Amino acid sequence: MASSTGRTLSEAASKELLGRFGVPFLPERVVATPDEAAAAAEELGLPVVVKLGGDAIAHKTERGLVRLGLEDAAAVARAAGELLAAARPDDGAVHLLVAPMVKGNRELIAGLATDPQFGRTVMLGVGGVLAEAVADVSIRLVPIERVDAEDMLDDLATQALLGAFRGEPPVDREAVVAVLLGLSAAAESTPELRSADLNPLIVVDGRPVAVDALVEVAS
Repeated sequence: MASSTGRTLSEAASKELLGRFGVPFLPERVVATPDEAAAAAEELGLPVVVKLGGDAIAHKTERGLVRLGLEDAAAVARAAGELLAAARPDDGAVHLLVAPMVKGNRELIAGLATDPQFGRTVMLGVGGVLAEAVADVSIRLVPIERVDAEDMLDDLATQALLGAFRGEPPVDREAVVAVLLGLSAAAESTPELRSADLNPLIVVDGRPVAVDALVEVAS
């Protein structure tokens, strides 16, 4: 998918790029057929999520191209077949992305953006259903140092979500700092990188895990 500033990468390619800089992702598999999806699900461990992916598919949820909480191989194969059938001609080449199903009570968002005046920035905010309601975000210019990443955490108004919550441990601040430093390093090392969205970063046992990623690069 192209825009005035560039083109988007598939979710798998986005994760591959950002993962090289330490952004934490779950193990997952890119496959082509329902049978391969079922085999991948059993290898990864059920339940799983299956998504339809491709460079021209940026907004999977809005198009119903995500299947959550699939509990057995038959359900995975069935969902994979439905997703492949939902592909449109303008999607171009597509694939199936199979990943473990992860749940958490807290979500963060993080990413990169390019400001026309100031250049590239790193962002951290509260994610999930609260994201639009509270608009709790912190932004810094690339590059950032560890102290900047720590300050970004301190800037968030919703500090209660970062502490012990519903029987879960506090958010691992070092792990969040590593995500932010990784995003900054990706921007520094990849001049064509225009934006990156990690939404959501689900907090699992205190540690953030990025379950979705969308990167835009210059055309």
